[in-house]
Amino acid sequence: MESFERARLDAYFAKIATHFAPTDQVTSFLVTHLLPERPGFVRAVAAMSRLRAVLPKPKSITLAAQREVEQTIPVDTLSRELFADPDATLDYFESRAACEPVVLLDVGGYFAPALAQLHSRFSGQIVGVIEDTENGHRRYEDLDKLPCPVVSVARSPLKDPEDFLVGQSVVFSTEAVMRGRGDILHGRPALVIGFGKLGSSIARLLHAKGVQVTVHDIDPVRRTQALSQGFTVARDREDALRGAGLVLCATGAVSLRGEDFPHLRNGAYVATVTSSEDELELSGLPDVYTRTMVGDHVTRYQTTGHYFYLANGGNAVNFLHGASVGPFIFLVQAEILAGIRMLTRTDLAPGMHEVNADDRAAIAATWPSYFNR
Repeated sequence: MESFERARLDAYFAKIATHFAPTDQVTSFLVTHLLPERPGFVRAVAAMSRLRAVLPKPKSITLAAQREVEQTIPVDTLSRELFADPDATLDYFESRAACEPVVLLDVGGYFAPALAQLHSRFSGQIVGVIEDTENGHRRYEDLDKLPCPVVSVARSPLKDPEDFLVGQSVVFSTEAVMRGRGDILHGRPALVIGFGKLGSSIARLLHAKGVQVTVHDIDPVRRTQALSQGFTVARDREDALRGAGLVLCATGAVSLRGEDFPHLRNGAYVATVTSSEDELELSGLPDVYTRTMVGDHVTRYQTTGHYFYLANGGNAVNFLHGASVGPFIFLVQAEILAGIRMLTRTDLAPGMHEVNADDRAAIAATWPSYFNR
């Protein structure tokens, strides 16, 4: 990032932080993609709270960004296993923030499995959670009973530009990976699994490139939306897998289980929009498949009479090329900062919440002064 771009970003976040200054200061822990522009957001979180640690998503760490953040904030290792064990989770937070009021800034529901135990046993107070993704939104929503408020920005209208551009980056990176092996999109029917905001964006972009697109979604409302937009909707999942030369997984949950992979057409490519642990059940793949790297970021899975290709080890394919969505990401990050103030007011009941429309409008009104000159 150029020095003038960094200065502009810091000025923007300073404006947002002033507008949404919390009533009381809290401690925070930040799960994030540690991409090149992300230190600016980390600095903003640190300005609005006592940021005790940054926990970068394992498959999306830029070393230069990590080194920059580490100069002022501890960077800890993130894993699903760490926060799946309530005792380990409690030990971690006691070591970093004993007796403090804590806000958890999450990307993908990492804190969800241990949240109830943490809330009841922690020496401080878990004030609440802010969740950034649809996958994480569902993880918290699926808990039997939320012990604290969860502010979700996953379904915010301010996220719509990001979702469209992420879809664009997924299609770009998928095509780049295929072209690296001498293959192209055209003439290769695509199956998009999941027709939410990301999946629908991917489907439309593939269609614009002349690709024949079929959609599969378990939600009947989304299936009718896909039909209304001119897409073929799969009646039978296995038949759809057999007919697809490219499968793009965009559910934020498990799209392909172990028993699904043998149904893939020979030579099909599989790519995802999130981490392999969320989207693919690779551990359930039959042991008869051997894995061979056959190109940059392409793994061939092969057994007698059958083979398919997996892009980027099953992790988000767009992270191969930076996954940049430009300055539109700063709209969502500002909404996360607004969520910190919401939680510090302590008047939110346990349950799912959204940032209110007035706060979103204030963010949207501020953003163009810095990024639409």
